Amino acid sequence: MNTLQAFTSSTPADPFTLRYGTPLPREMRADCAGMNWRTFLATYSPTNGPVRFGRWSVTPVGAGNSEFKATLGIGNTIRQATTVAGGPVSALTTMLYEAGFQLEILSFHQIRVADGRTATFLLCEHDGRRHWALGMGSTATESSIEAMIAGANLLHG
Repeated sequence: MNTLQAFTSSTPADPFTLRYGTPLPREMRADCAGMNWRTFLATYSPTNGPVRFGRWSVTPVGAGNSEFKATLGIGNTIRQATTVAGGPVSALTTMLYEAGFQLEILSFHQIRVADGRTATFLLCEHDGRRHWALGMGSTATESSIEAMIAGANLLHG
């Protein structure tokens, strides 16, 4: 019995498993069981909200750190953000914090899916509110960024 059959035989299938044949993180499964794809995306990966992500550049500066520069859309304003960090998740966390969109990542799951893209699932929290967020991208970094922007929009929208 394959993973999809084992999962769906005891639990109603969720849209991610049906689409990609890979189960969601265990903590998300019950909430997503029986949900259709459109509702799933609207719930965990909204395309609207107060934060939008634009361009991103990375310049190594030594000692394992890089300078990250990003263009963020905050409401009707375009903002340039710059920080030095050890990686993209840390950098974007700092940029979002400085823009007033604090979030803490409580759980991080990343998987490659059948179409070659990467899915990132984050359990994010702000001010006692928790929400799962999904990001999809052609790279692990791209999907992480998408998930973080979704999380910021879900918690601050």
